Formats: sequence, C-alpha cells, structure tokens
Amino acid sequence: MSNTKIICFANNKGGSGKSTTCSNVAYGLTELGHKVLMVDGDMQMNLSLAYFDEDKVLEFASGGKNLYEAVKNQKDLTDYIIRTPYENLDLIPSSTLMSSIEYELFTKWQREFILKKCLQNIKDSGEYDYILIDAPPTLGGWVMNILVASDGLVIPVEASPWGLFGLANMFEFLGAVQQISPELKLMGIAVTKVDTRKNYFKQTMETLKELDDVHVFENFIRVDSSIEWAQDNSVPVVAYKKSSRSAKEYMELTKEIEGLWQ
Repeated sequence: MSNTKIICFANNKGGSGKSTTCSNVAYGLTELGHKVLMVDGDMQMNLSLAYFDEDKVLEFASGGKNLYEAVKNQKDLTDYIIRTPYENLDLIPSSTLMSSIEYELFTKWQREFILKKCLQNIKDSGEYDYILIDAPPTLGGWVMNILVASDGLVIPVEASPWGLFGLANMFEFLGAVQQISPELKLMGIAVTKVDTRKNYFKQTMETLKELDDVHVFENFIRVDSSIEWAQDNSVPVVAYKKSSRSAKEYMELTKEIEGLWQ
C-alpha cells in the first residue's frame, strides 16, 4: 500500500504566501530525503514560476502538457509530469486556461473527485513520498477537487491587518468538504510575511491561538528580501540562499510538517 501523502496549500485570500510556502516546503522535503511531486493548481502559475522562467512556463501552458488539459479530459496525470532542475523534485505545471476549469467541471459526473482520480495512479505507484498541491485563492468546485484529493491541508496566513479576512469562510468550506472526504486533515496554519516589529503580528498570533482545535505551526516566515530575489531567479529561497533567515525558517516549517505524518 502506498505511503504517499498529498498535502494542499490553500487560502481563499490572495497574497497569503501559498505558492511561496508550497514551493519551499517541496524543496525542503527533498533536503530531508524525500521524493516530491508538485502540482500547480493555480492559473497564475506561480508555483511553476518558482522553478522555471516565464518562457518555459508559457511553453508548458500552451503545449498541452499541463494540469488543465489533464483534468479537462480526465487523464492519468502520470504523463504530465515535468522534471525540475532538482533531484527528486518534479512538477505538473498549470495553465492560464485554469481560469475556465470551473466551467469544464460543471457537467462532469462526480466532479468533486476528478482530480483525485487523475492522481490515483501516481499515488498508488508509491514513487513519491509527498505530492504538494498549490490551490488558487478561491472557494469553489476546483478547490473542492483539490481538497478532496488531499490527505492534509496547510493554510498559509499573512500576518497583516487583512490576513485573517475570510478565514472563517475557509473553515466553513473545509467543513463542507470533510462531509464527503472525512479523512482530510487540517494540518495547521502557517503564518507568513511576518514583521515582528509590528503590533498586528502579535494580534494575529493571539487571534489564531484562540481558535478551537486548530494547530498553528510554531515556525513562522518573516519578511525577507531573499525571497523576492529567489523568485526573480525562478529558484526557491531554500535553494537560492540557504544561509538566509527565510530559508532556515522554511526548513524548520518543513520539519514540522513532516513530523505530523510520523
């Protein structure tokens, strides 16, 4: 039986650091000795851009070897895997056409389970220890697909005055998904874009700790220019500058996430 764990990174609020967290945790898991597959589920393609330059990502998006084409045609995703420049780290890229995926799903039979079925052969093969999915900042049929396909959910939350906005909607949506996928586990909230000098960071942490039965990861991610430089070079910061504060913080967060499955 496969021990592959599927983890999605989702938050209905944009700017929460989803893609950055997903890309760096993915790389961090390979540093811990795991083989990882990333799935870019967002039309903005930021997860793909974390590993490939814009020209290459647009080539994936227009060439048919992307998530949209696979889900639209309900294909096994095995043939859509792209090798990244890093050992033990692969990607299924996104496409701008993901903007119409809700329409494509609307008339499909058992539409909430399509992504799960597309990923099933990869999961059953046991080739990967982890499959990490970056979800778009929305709530709807496609994000429901992503959650249903996943074993665990990490919610990145920006430490800002508006960072918690919509979190109640996210929890309500998660509860609805767990009605049809009760094995889905909320792993925790990862706090990102932290400036410890600001009062709202303390307010954010205090508010999150008041939530019932919701784990908040101990390791948070501070604001760091190294992240922006890494993104500009299409490299995760954990690979771009291992000595940077954010790289170290992402590695510690990765260890926390890994520890929840052991």
